[in-house]
Amino acid sequence: MNRPHHPRVLTKQQMSTRALAGATIGSILEYYDFFVFGTLSALVFGRVFFPQDNPGVASLLALGTFAVGFIARPLGGIILGNFGDRIGRKRILLFSFMLTGGVTLIIGFLPTYAQVGVVAPILLVVLRVAQGVGIGAEWSGAALLAVEHAPDGKRGFFGSVVQAGAPIGVILSSGSVALLTATIGLEQLVEWGWRVPFLASAILLLVGIWLRFSVDESPEFEKIEAADDKVKVPVWEAVRRYPAQILAAVFIHASDATLGLVVGVFVLGYASNVLGMDPTVVLLANILSSVTSLIITPIAGRLGDRVGQRAVLVVGLVALVLWAFPMFLLIGTATVGGLFLATGISGLIIGTLFSQQATLFAHYFPPRVRYSGMSVGFQLGTVLGGGFGPVIAQALTGAANGATWTVSMYIAFIAVIALVFTITVKPRHTVSIAAPSAPATAPATR
Repeated sequence: MNRPHHPRVLTKQQMSTRALAGATIGSILEYYDFFVFGTLSALVFGRVFFPQDNPGVASLLALGTFAVGFIARPLGGIILGNFGDRIGRKRILLFSFMLTGGVTLIIGFLPTYAQVGVVAPILLVVLRVAQGVGIGAEWSGAALLAVEHAPDGKRGFFGSVVQAGAPIGVILSSGSVALLTATIGLEQLVEWGWRVPFLASAILLLVGIWLRFSVDESPEFEKIEAADDKVKVPVWEAVRRYPAQILAAVFIHASDATLGLVVGVFVLGYASNVLGMDPTVVLLANILSSVTSLIITPIAGRLGDRVGQRAVLVVGLVALVLWAFPMFLLIGTATVGGLFLATGISGLIIGTLFSQQATLFAHYFPPRVRYSGMSVGFQLGTVLGGGFGPVIAQALTGAANGATWTVSMYIAFIAVIALVFTITVKPRHTVSIAAPSAPATAPATR
């Protein structure tokens, strides 16, 4: 005999915690998916999805599929962010999460070039674009889910916990590929092992869907609906009325994205190919960067609640300007200690900068265009710093006969622009206390 099921009443604190968990699991999946694809693009996709007449061209094409994802991200941010301000944060977050996770899972089942020929890379590119579109709306939606549900006085901390999903995702992606390579070898990784990290993402996907279905709509969006205060085209309204705030978001995020991708991508090739260091050691140094970033992120987020997000950002950006040159001096020693110290300190700076962005950017925009404004600014910053950063770094060292001071100048230049925007563009919009008028209810559980 079945017992009747009744909704379980959640307190405001429980709903805030569940919203934070749902947002963070999405952030983890977002970065796990993105960097698993990037790592495997560099290691095996040239041999799996492209003809082997010219291995160099095949590798280049494989990396090109990774770059396509960066181009698709702003598109997803513009389109889905616009709908997030029109039909609700929760609906778009569910859609973007299922799109990102579902596409990643499908990639694990794709046929190879040896099986279906040119159809294989075409399918890979199409799925990569779809993944990028989903990811383009995921960050802003996850940030808003946490920040707009956060208790008063804890928005900085809640926002930083969501940001901590990034280094967790990177650690999981790097660790899974490294573990597979160590246990089955590179040849088996090419043969079948590359599918495992994509299929394993189903665990995060299922947990995340359950959490997000069980979270209430953002209190801020409920107020917009109650007041009938929606904008017809929120993304256009955000660009037209808040250009300075969008530019501030672009360069603030570009500062940590540039350092992160230069360390994670450019330094990987520079230390391995130019300095002759063991690639395994360099990969471990990259993981160390993510670990130190993970440690500092919630600490810096809590500090932001006490002294303000802009104050923490100013300290982090000044540190980045000063650090850009010593970093490459340490890497240039070609020693394990020098490399680990350089990547470890870089991770601390990346985490400090990244930790403040969810909360600060939410205060840049009014609720009715917040999803759109944050998505456009953040994703353009991702393209500028993450998409172009390693390419620009490679071009600069090539033009300077291998001298890395040019890369340091580039990193410092982006940081100075971000510093100017941080000081001059003030957050003028509040995020109300996440206090729904009635207790929240969770779906019945057995």
